[in-house]
Amino acid sequence: MNIIGLDIGTTTICAAVIDSGSGDTLKSVTLDNDAFIESGRAYEKIQSPQVILNKCAVLVSELTEEFAPVRCIGVTGQMHGILYYDKNGCAISPLYTWQDESGNQLFEGGMTYAQKLSELTGHKMAAGYGCTTYFVHQRNGSVPENTVGFCTIHDYVSMRLAEKTAPLVHTSDAASFGLFDISGLCFDETAVERAGLDISLFPKVTKGFDTVGVYGGGIPVAVAIGDNQASFLGSVSDMKNSVLVNLGTGGQISFLTDAPGSGLTAEPVSLETRPCFLDSYLRVGSSLCGGRAFAILESFMRETAELVTGKKIKSAYPAMDRFLENGMGLDGALTVSTRFAGTRSDPNTRGSITRVGLDNFTPRHLIVGFLDGMVTELEEMYVSCEHGAHTKIVGSGNGLRKNKALRRMFEAHFRMPMAVPAYCEEAAFGAALFGMTAAGIKKDIYEAQKLIKYNYAD
Repeated sequence: MNIIGLDIGTTTICAAVIDSGSGDTLKSVTLDNDAFIESGRAYEKIQSPQVILNKCAVLVSELTEEFAPVRCIGVTGQMHGILYYDKNGCAISPLYTWQDESGNQLFEGGMTYAQKLSELTGHKMAAGYGCTTYFVHQRNGSVPENTVGFCTIHDYVSMRLAEKTAPLVHTSDAASFGLFDISGLCFDETAVERAGLDISLFPKVTKGFDTVGVYGGGIPVAVAIGDNQASFLGSVSDMKNSVLVNLGTGGQISFLTDAPGSGLTAEPVSLETRPCFLDSYLRVGSSLCGGRAFAILESFMRETAELVTGKKIKSAYPAMDRFLENGMGLDGALTVSTRFAGTRSDPNTRGSITRVGLDNFTPRHLIVGFLDGMVTELEEMYVSCEHGAHTKIVGSGNGLRKNKALRRMFEAHFRMPMAVPAYCEEAAFGAALFGMTAAGIKKDIYEAQKLIKYNYAD
C-alpha cells in the first residue's frame, strides 16, 4: 500500500510516497515555496494560499497517478500562521505566517498587541500566533469581509483536497494559535470573549486520528497536524525514552509527556506544552534563530573574504566544513548566544559573543562558538524542567543531518548517542504515519512507528 505524506513548510513544500509495509520512501519531491508576497509593511510576513494550494494539488495529482493505488494522504505544515476563508471554503486573505511580526507593533500605552492580548486573557501570547494576528486585524478593522473562519495553511490544503468548505483542525495546530485550554483541549472561550474576538470564527477541533474527507472520489485525507508533532511522530520510534532535536530555519527540542504543565521546576525559557495526539503532549523548546545562526555566520565569513580579497565568492560553507572535518579542538572557547532573532518570551533579546580575548577572536573560534551556542540554547530549555530518564537523542532537520560536528556536539552536551532518521522528510513521513492510523491501515500510531529506520551518528 502506498501513502502520501505532504509537508507545507515556510520555504519548501515536500511530498513523500511511503510503502506502508516496508516503510521505504518510494519517492520524494521538494519544491521551493516561492509564495511570499511583498505587502509594503516590513513587519508582515505573508504568503499566497492559492500559489501553495496549486503546488500541492499538482504534486498530489501526479503522485496518486504514478503510485496508484494510494490508500491515504497525510498532511502537515508550518504552525501558528492563519488565513481567513469564506463560506465556500476559499481563502480570502494571504497566509499570515508564523514569522509575521504584526503582534510586535505598538498598540496602546506602550504595549504591543501581543502584550495587550496577554494582559486581557491571561494567556502568554506572542507575535506570529494566529490569535495574536487575528487580534491585530480585529482591532484595526482589517478582517476581510465575508470571513466565516480561519485556519492554518495545511488545514486549508487538506480541506480543499477533500473538497470541503470548512476545516477540521487538530489540537496540535489549534493550540499553536494561542488562547487554547491545554488541559481541556479546546479554545478558551472566556479568554476569547475578553479579547473581543468572535468565537464563531474559531475552527472545529479534534484530538484524534481523524479524516477530513476523501480525495479523487476515494482516497482518505487525514486531518492536518502541526509540523513539530509530525516530525516527532516521524522521527522517534521510542517516544517514552527519546528526546528529539530539530534544526532547520528555527530550532526545537521536544519530548513526550502525558500531563500538561507537569514537571516544571521554574518558569521555563521558551518552553511550552503542546498537544500531540489523543491525551499525549509534547514539551517543546523553540529557538527562533536555530539553524539560521550558522547561515548568519556564513554570510559574515563570505563578506569578510570579499572585503579582504576584493572578489566575490559563492559560499563560505566549503571552507567552514573543511575546518569542522579536521577537528574542533581549540583553546580559549568563545561563548556565543545565538538568540539573534529574540525568543518567544522576549522578542527584543539579541545574541552576543563574550569571553573574547587577545587570542580567540578568530574565524575558527567563531565557528565552534556558534555551534556550541546553537546546542546550548536548546540544552538550557531541556534542563529547565523535569524531563525523565531519556536514553537517546534523535536528530532531524538539515542543520543536523549535514553537520557531523554539530551532531557530536549534541551528543557531548546531552551525554547520549544520537540517531538520525534514514530519510530526510521527517515531517512528511510523520504525516504519512498519522494518515495510516487515521485511515485504519495501522491499528495505532505505535504500530505505524515501527516503520521508522535510523542511521546513527559516527
